[in-house]
Amino acid sequence: MSIPENGKVGLVGRNGAGKSTLVKMILGKESIDEGNITTKNGLTIGYLAQNTGLKSKRTIIEEMESVFKELRELEKKIHEYEQKMADSKVIDSPEKLAEISKVYDKLQATFLAKNGFGYEAEIRSVLAGFGFKKDSYNKKINELSGGQQTQLAMAKLLLEKRDLLILDEPTNHIDVKTISWLENYIKGYPGALLIISHDRYFMDKIVNEVYDLNHGHLDAYKGDYSSFVKQKQENYQIQLKNFEKQQKKIHKMEDFVKKNIVRASTTKRAQARRKQLEKMDRIDAPENEEKAAKFSFSPYKQSGNVVLKVNDLTIGYNNQKISNNINLDIKKHQAVALIGPNGVGKSTLLKTIIKQIPKITGKINIGTGVQIGYYDQHQEKLHYKKTILDEIWDEYPTQTEQHIRSILGSFLFSGNDVDKVVSTLSGGEKARLLLTKLAMHHDNFLILDEPTNHLDIDSREVLENALNLFDGTILFVSHDRYFINKIATSIIELTNSGSEEYLGNYDYYFEKKEEQLAIKQREEAKEDNNEENNVQSDNQKQFIINKNQQKKERKIKRIIEKVETDLDNLNQNKIELEQSMVKPENLQNIDKLNDLQTKLDGINKQITEKENKWEEYSLKIE
Repeated sequence: MSIPENGKVGLVGRNGAGKSTLVKMILGKESIDEGNITTKNGLTIGYLAQNTGLKSKRTIIEEMESVFKELRELEKKIHEYEQKMADSKVIDSPEKLAEISKVYDKLQATFLAKNGFGYEAEIRSVLAGFGFKKDSYNKKINELSGGQQTQLAMAKLLLEKRDLLILDEPTNHIDVKTISWLENYIKGYPGALLIISHDRYFMDKIVNEVYDLNHGHLDAYKGDYSSFVKQKQENYQIQLKNFEKQQKKIHKMEDFVKKNIVRASTTKRAQARRKQLEKMDRIDAPENEEKAAKFSFSPYKQSGNVVLKVNDLTIGYNNQKISNNINLDIKKHQAVALIGPNGVGKSTLLKTIIKQIPKITGKINIGTGVQIGYYDQHQEKLHYKKTILDEIWDEYPTQTEQHIRSILGSFLFSGNDVDKVVSTLSGGEKARLLLTKLAMHHDNFLILDEPTNHLDIDSREVLENALNLFDGTILFVSHDRYFINKIATSIIELTNSGSEEYLGNYDYYFEKKEEQLAIKQREEAKEDNNEENNVQSDNQKQFIINKNQQKKERKIKRIIEKVETDLDNLNQNKIELEQSMVKPENLQNIDKLNDLQTKLDGINKQITEKENKWEEYSLKIE
């Protein structure tokens, strides 16, 4: 494997293939059995392990500011030198004053070069991307949820700007909107990226090279994830064709040797063929993918046409409202994806529908003959002290052990695997065990909360096929946009103020959202008289929308550049004023000092205003 500077590399492979081991070797946390790992001098590596939360007693803002500790200390040092220059002893010594002023100027220049006036805005921008608003900055990190701590761990890592960033499942437990923001942010990341992910949509957006760890070796493919899948299949077909062609030739030669080795007239030719066979560089049979899970969902009976109807529902905990004005109308054979930002109540809505949590107000009507099967992303329905076999058999005691083992085998639990205790299983194994239980219930309405979490890509594809063949109805929460595209017939977007339905998959939903944004932009453009009226063709309309967007972006960038120039000038004026204030002739002139102080106060006020403006327009660009 070779990771170039600024390279965006994906690492894929089945659960258990050795991806984590390889990463630990790169990080120096595990010894190398053979070979070597070479890094450039002074390489800094940032690593985000799967589901790793930020553990800290600090507040959110204190933790993020700690990344810029050196810069903050430099700022403190600048203020110390300002005080030194104001010291009467220094003022009385022109040589001393010149010496201190020289150091002060260097400190100011370094501070400016290291984005000293912009790092606070950068912190706010990244925190906003992960959904943390200003009113949350003073919350203690150790009091936040596990998901929020994971997001803060990633936010801190992004701010640190290491040379190489290794991200293990970075999109787990973050919502679709945040994933989209993260994609755009790390596309422009100044260092190199090594990403381990089962999010195929995310990989397509980010990586330009994929390494596939399989059957004990690592294969490199140029391009995004979709290109890798295509190339891998093509390579397999070529290898299989060459293998079969050689095997045919070998069998023909072996047959000739067998028939002719004992005949006096042909024995020399047979011996020559045998030597050819012995010297032949034989092609190994191409390794196909390992055994994949094979399962299906089949309802015992059909439901009525109306499966679920929700009217003006308000959800929350202990009468504390999370979301209201929720309306759903789900019919038989629909597959409805529920999406929305973290904390909006997606899981709460599912639990309210199955009556795990009481509703606050509104109506929930379950249709005639509807049998609900529920998949819990937190895997709380599993009994952690039981074995895999007992987990299933205890629920179906009338079934034979052979039948239970057979079903478990289709979910890749075979042989001694069934004797493993549930608490020792990986997240992916627990997910497959939950899916086993769900398949055995034979319900006609599946309610699934993040079913692809912990599953590798192959298991996700098997689940996709099983759900597409399911002769029932599905309501599911997922942040896996590829999975949503494969399954959903419609999408419900949930916000704190209600729900909105989009008929189609994720790509359709995304197009509609883009269309809504374009309409909004068009209306804004009309107000500014910047858009031509009565444009007929769709291409012309799209061209104008893009043109206006680019124009708006350029305008914002010009404002930012102007503000940065103004800030540079103001800071230079501030330095000059501060130096004037400590000159002996001015220190002895109270009126002059007051006048300079008034000017300095005015400049400081302008600097604050400009910094706020810079932050405002930088966030607009984000």
